[in-house]
Amino acid sequence: MGDEKQDGKVPLVEETKVKALYETETSFQLDTKAEYPNAGSNSIYSAILSRNEAVKDAKRLKTFLELRDKYVEKNVMFEDPLFPADDSSLFYSSKPSMKIEWKRPSEICENPQFIIDGANRTDICQGELGDCWLLAAIACLTLNEKLLYRVIPPDQNFTENYAGIFHFQFWRYGEWIDVVVDDRIPTCNKQLVFTKSFRKNEFWSALLEKAYAKLHGSYEALKGGNTLEAMEDFTGGVTEYFELSDDPTELYKIMKNALERGSLMGCSIDVSTMESNNKTCDVCFVCQVSSESELESRTEQGLVRGHAYSIISLEEVSKDTRIRLIRLRNPWGFVLWKGPWSAKSKEWSTISAADRENLKKQTIEESEFWMSFADFKKNFSKLEMCNLTPDTLQGDERNTWTVSVHEGRWVRGSSAGGCRNFPDTFWTNPQYHLQLYEEDDDPDDEQVACTVVVALMQKGRRMQRYQGAKFLTIGFSIYEVMCGQNQHLQKDFFLYTASKAKCKSYINLREVTERFCLPPGEYVIIPTIFKPHEEGEFILRRKLLQPEETDEEKQFRAIYQQIAGDDMQICANELKTILKNVLSKHNNIKSEGFSLETCRSMIALMDTDGTGKLNLQEFKHLWKKIKDWQLIFKRYGKDKTWSISSFEMRNAVNDAGFQLNKQLYDIIAMRYADERLNIDFDSYICCFVRLEGMFRAFNAFDKDGDGIIKLNVLEVRHSYFCCSAPRSIT
Repeated sequence: MGDEKQDGKVPLVEETKVKALYETETSFQLDTKAEYPNAGSNSIYSAILSRNEAVKDAKRLKTFLELRDKYVEKNVMFEDPLFPADDSSLFYSSKPSMKIEWKRPSEICENPQFIIDGANRTDICQGELGDCWLLAAIACLTLNEKLLYRVIPPDQNFTENYAGIFHFQFWRYGEWIDVVVDDRIPTCNKQLVFTKSFRKNEFWSALLEKAYAKLHGSYEALKGGNTLEAMEDFTGGVTEYFELSDDPTELYKIMKNALERGSLMGCSIDVSTMESNNKTCDVCFVCQVSSESELESRTEQGLVRGHAYSIISLEEVSKDTRIRLIRLRNPWGFVLWKGPWSAKSKEWSTISAADRENLKKQTIEESEFWMSFADFKKNFSKLEMCNLTPDTLQGDERNTWTVSVHEGRWVRGSSAGGCRNFPDTFWTNPQYHLQLYEEDDDPDDEQVACTVVVALMQKGRRMQRYQGAKFLTIGFSIYEVMCGQNQHLQKDFFLYTASKAKCKSYINLREVTERFCLPPGEYVIIPTIFKPHEEGEFILRRKLLQPEETDEEKQFRAIYQQIAGDDMQICANELKTILKNVLSKHNNIKSEGFSLETCRSMIALMDTDGTGKLNLQEFKHLWKKIKDWQLIFKRYGKDKTWSISSFEMRNAVNDAGFQLNKQLYDIIAMRYADERLNIDFDSYICCFVRLEGMFRAFNAFDKDGDGIIKLNVLEVRHSYFCCSAPRSIT
């Protein structure tokens, strides 16, 4: 059916690009000895499954302070029942050969400290777990103290009110959650097995890693990933992904602005030589003896493929010309870079002593190194960035954004329709309506457009790894729809309608994010998995740019707030008062206001949430429509009487986009014109409000788009009350 012609129309074919990404460090570095079955009530899988149902400690358990005080009062050390000190918290597929003992910091060293001289990137040294992507993100986090202490509450220690309990906070699918852990940490021979600080008695980084492992079910669940995941969990920010082979324009400026705005950034090198075998880097463990596998994974200049690096800073120095440099960090805790601008390279002698001293002073530890920005683009494959706001990084402007969040799922046989390549099922995917009314304030842009950032994130896939789950290949498309078309779009719509915008490619990342500039109007976002019949849960975030308010907007906002009251919503009587006050301040609109009946029709048209009242945003949209219709009114109206001839009303209706037949034009003249065949501004606006309401109602009932609707009694009543009945003219 999807490939057949219908009524002379030819179904559209849209190209859908797909890209596969390999995670950095997917290997679990502990040697495997035994496989565990996927079944059994006493198995590790059962323990993980029950634990995964209760990761939101702040909602399912008492708060951290309540728990801590309870155990301090009892003089008992806290033991976390949701993340026990046993093998189920370590792994789900294989058992380490080394003997793991869970110990508290006081059993590992003397005078344990949570944080010593502030939490910084020297406190993050990778252990025997392939989670460099996580540690690279933590290192970036330490560059922003405000963000850092949002994730790591600083009022924790091993002395005052100590009961072996700590907590950390992560952004999780639209909300911040508090994760509580005890301080028992995996060790071997009294040495930490996983992340550690270079100070033997500092433990914040090890405990943070444990809390993040609990969030995902086990330490093994952290093997392999993309730095963007952890960056987003630490900030709730907006992610961006760059293929450096595409040579993004103004990349240096983008990165410089990002760092200045507190963005977190990481980078990595594709595995390339191993991609044909579908393998990834197998070397992320701290080993002083180079193995064959490790050497194969390194570039000639010492960089490691499939390994995540943190981006710390960018600088420019004077040589014969200005040289751009970038400073990177290796989570392993030592440097392997042997190229230009490495520690002992000749390039350092070519710059001034002041520049040389400044750059080396910034390199505070042995795991950091410099390279030229040109070498960075040449050697690295991808750049991952997490911005705290969606502001574009090419410019210097700061903006206000509004965010809406939707949670959904793809269900096999119901709403897992796949991408546009599968026209028979694509229409069954979830659909989310998007209204764009606020145009950007860009004086250099001749076209009216609205900026929106769309972010589609799949949920829970890392936590489900013990079941064999991997990241799905996801993406989305955006379609423009008629005003008021709120029903689920059917198959034929997509067969003969091209998307207005879409993500660049479908990709197996946790989140796909794109920025668009679209004309004002109404749209539908279709989030999908690449292939049909695959199931998963997702969260869809939409971030809309709110331009700076004009003096006029500030003026009617003040009037609105004064009349609306605490609930910030207005009824028909309050709307009448507000419009009268607003109109009195506009010399170009000669009107004493609108009748109560007109105001009721306005609320029926603009009330999108069914409250019978208007909120501020709905009122702003209404005011924009009134101003647009007022311009048409002035085009055909009479200046002296501030009215429009019933004959000119036909042109005004056409200019507003309403296509009517002769009978309807006759009805408008009979019902809205006075004895002199003139229509005043109040009647003119009332007519347009009701016309738009009727068109919206018709489009909502016209499910197959053939221009014919059938209504039962309830639907007739619904359309009557939504549009409001025309008034009688005496």
